[in-house]
Amino acid sequence: MKILALFLALSLPGSKLTAPAPSFDHPATQQARLRGTWYMAENGHAVFCFGPVMLLRQPDGGFQHVATFCCGDQTIVPLKD
Repeated sequence: MKILALFLALSLPGSKLTAPAPSFDHPATQQARLRGTWYMAENGHAVFCFGPVMLLRQPDGGFQHVATFCCGDQTIVPLKD
């Protein structure tokens, strides 16, 4: 009986089942994604940097790997080897 009532209700003119319109919650302009890499800093924290990894000469004559152009207020971050 329920199926017959549903069929009759749908067969009447002007009664159509429509799916709800999809809602798009995306903003009109999306921010560009910055390409970079996560590194492990010498202090044990992960840092996200955009620039290349470089070798800097240390005062004692050795070299230190550093990441450049990192998020936050640091432009050069010493990396854990």
